[in-house]
Amino acid sequence: MEIDNTLRPKVLFFDVNETLLDLSTLKDEVSSILNDRMDLVPLWFAKMLHYSLVTSASGEYHHFSEIGAAALQMVAAENNVKLNQDNVHEIIKHGLRSLSPHPEVEAALSLLKAHGYQLVAFTNSSYDGVNHQLENAGLTKYFDHALSAEGIGKFKPFTEAYSWAANKVGVDHQEAMLIAAHGWDIAGALAAGWRGAFINRPGKTTYPLAPMAEITTPDLQQLAEI
Repeated sequence: MEIDNTLRPKVLFFDVNETLLDLSTLKDEVSSILNDRMDLVPLWFAKMLHYSLVTSASGEYHHFSEIGAAALQMVAAENNVKLNQDNVHEIIKHGLRSLSPHPEVEAALSLLKAHGYQLVAFTNSSYDGVNHQLENAGLTKYFDHALSAEGIGKFKPFTEAYSWAANKVGVDHQEAMLIAAHGWDIAGALAAGWRGAFINRPGKTTYPLAPMAEITTPDLQQLAEI
């Protein structure tokens, strides 16, 4: 179905990790666990995303923080790094829940809220995790709903996850817009019939084989102004 991009979307769905929240402190923590191998941190994050897909494709479900801890153990083993922490799952879980928002996020959310948009956080983190994340970041008040892939037991970017989220909020797919700093997330949303806005955070890019996002901006404030 052809989507009319001139229509104002009714609901804005926000990815949380890296889109709203800055992962810098968690990445520093992961580097420390890996004996200060900062070069392995991007590999860890990519592997965490990869195995979330493996988990969903296998018909299984584990909390995102558990997959993150497993990915960390794999990266360490593959690179002959002896982990200097035993409780990696608790460290990853705490690190994800303690992230600060990017500097422009709160003002941008406030502007969007003032203009009547319904705002929904939609993340691969668990329900308990995303609620802690938003509360610790001081962002809870801006969101009408906080949705987790835990609710369907299948991670983004599976099409079923986006369809489930739209149904939970009661919005047509073409009236739903995903705002994310991940090319894979935007690609998944567009494939599901949603609209997409890409936040071009440093080091992020869209997927060349997917349709182009409707909007691309370097930060959330410029998106809100558009």
